[in-house]
Amino acid sequence: MSTTQTPYQTPLPETPTGSVSSSEPTGGAASTTGAPTVAYRAARDQLLALRGDHARALAEFAWPDVGGTFNWAHDWFDAVARGNDRAALVIVDEDGSTTRRSYDEMARRSDQVAGWLATKGVGRGDSVIVMLGNQVELWESMLGLMKLGAVVMPTTTAVGSAELADRIERGAARAVICDSGDASKVDDVPGDYLRIAVGSGDTRTGWLDLHDAYQQPEEPVVHPGTGPDDQLLLYFTSGTTSRPKLVEHTQVSYPVGHLSTMYWLGLRPGDAHLNISSPGWAKHAWSCFFAPWIAEATVFVHNYTRFDAASLLGVLREHEVTTFCAPPTVWRMLINADLSGGPGTLREVIGAGEPLNPEVIERVRTEWGLTIRDGFGQTETTAQIGNTPGSALKPGSMGRPLPGVPVVLVDPATEKVVEGVGEGEICLDLAGPSGRPVNLMTAYRGDEDRNGAAMAGGFYHTGDVATRDQDDYITYVGRTDDVFKASDYKISPFELESVLIEHPAVAEAAVVPAPDPVRLAVPKAYVALAPGFEPTKETAREILTYAREHLAPYQRVRRLEFDELPKTISGKIRRVELRRRENELAERAASTGSVAGSGRAARGEWRDEDFPELKP
Repeated sequence: MSTTQTPYQTPLPETPTGSVSSSEPTGGAASTTGAPTVAYRAARDQLLALRGDHARALAEFAWPDVGGTFNWAHDWFDAVARGNDRAALVIVDEDGSTTRRSYDEMARRSDQVAGWLATKGVGRGDSVIVMLGNQVELWESMLGLMKLGAVVMPTTTAVGSAELADRIERGAARAVICDSGDASKVDDVPGDYLRIAVGSGDTRTGWLDLHDAYQQPEEPVVHPGTGPDDQLLLYFTSGTTSRPKLVEHTQVSYPVGHLSTMYWLGLRPGDAHLNISSPGWAKHAWSCFFAPWIAEATVFVHNYTRFDAASLLGVLREHEVTTFCAPPTVWRMLINADLSGGPGTLREVIGAGEPLNPEVIERVRTEWGLTIRDGFGQTETTAQIGNTPGSALKPGSMGRPLPGVPVVLVDPATEKVVEGVGEGEICLDLAGPSGRPVNLMTAYRGDEDRNGAAMAGGFYHTGDVATRDQDDYITYVGRTDDVFKASDYKISPFELESVLIEHPAVAEAAVVPAPDPVRLAVPKAYVALAPGFEPTKETAREILTYAREHLAPYQRVRRLEFDELPKTISGKIRRVELRRRENELAERAASTGSVAGSGRAARGEWRDEDFPELKP
């Protein structure tokens, strides 16, 4: 389909009658006829029109050519925002108070922020750390920085001074924007950079107050002339296996690339989209910034300090949220709450971050009549694979490649593409008919070794292993460095963990290989217990019995240890640390001549031999 097609002509969905958008129009009151905007809109509208027809979308969609000059904040957001009173952002806090900003208000406020930052010396190409929570200043700052052509470095408020120092140095930060409550972290990091806080400029020496920007004239900012290949975002990965990588994204890789994410989420104009993720991480930009605003939907945020499932369910229903995305941890908490009140006005429910186990999906389907759709992507990309609206779902599968994303499976042993049914590493083809994928990062900044490994052989390597069936559905197996062999059988930690967490005593589980003199390695589960359960021998027996009854014999969990699981600051489990722990214990036993596992009772570890009744 041509990128010059007419704007979206099929009827827009009815606008909900709740508090988010009851009195708002179904489309923007202003637009632009600039060539980049026309091309972008045509591609967006094409995907909206092909909703529910995955095969056609895959065959017909092509990334839009936005020309030699492109800036998403100017060429898309402002184009749909000027004069548009629809809610762009709604934040509901724990106490029930609500902050609402229309598209037009966001355009004007971000103009003020951009103009004020420019007077402080921030301009095109300058890197700026944005370390803010779910507060309106986060969205205003990101848009304002984009309008200047600056480079945004989203940063979680969970980092400490040491992590900040690393980010400021590696990202060459020109400024830091943070809430006044986090300013003390920045005080401990020396350097010649601007310090900008929200609401504290009068009380901290050397700090500027972002709220001063609201005294600026509401004048549109001049387009910075950024090109598609210019930098826009710098993201630090969560570092599950090593030092966090610094991911570079351009003016198109996320702003244009997230057309695939919009299609996967199933967003429509007028939707109210609630996504559970923390600011500073890529998924927040995916689903709390780009994808909803690409669709001309509302970014809806439930802002809380401590997660409460009942409160979230109440907010979803009261505010008539239409689309909802959450990680598996949240979904597991929700099914333990009271779902009998129904889904309200929810139309789409999505899981993201890690694969969901079937029990959760079935429970939501039974209670709400909605099926949680899974997907796959990374900080380095936008959504790559997904179960899209209207498509048949297969248990356990992440879905199929998304429009515009050249997903292939590559055999790690032969480095050749796996054709048809098979297993391999999920990769993106860099040399296919359409060339390098639009939705892929530029590189890992300052890390040529990792870049070489990530782009080896003409593919971008995700580091994730999956299988593909005869219908092109892809099922996650695990990270390439997490999958291991036991008794010559390949073990996917995720498969075992999915069974373990179905037991009521198990809150979280991580499976790693434990060295074994007979089998070389055996599956060992580290388990964090749910409230009300104690780390006793009886609890271990119950969990191991459950695993034995629900797993194939070769997958048998032969060791179990109760412990808190090591995690990154983004909440991802660091299996690499657990593997290292197991290897160190084995090496220590070998060097001292002791029995490998001595002292395990004190650690809370239990093994097969402790339960003779469980042996075949």
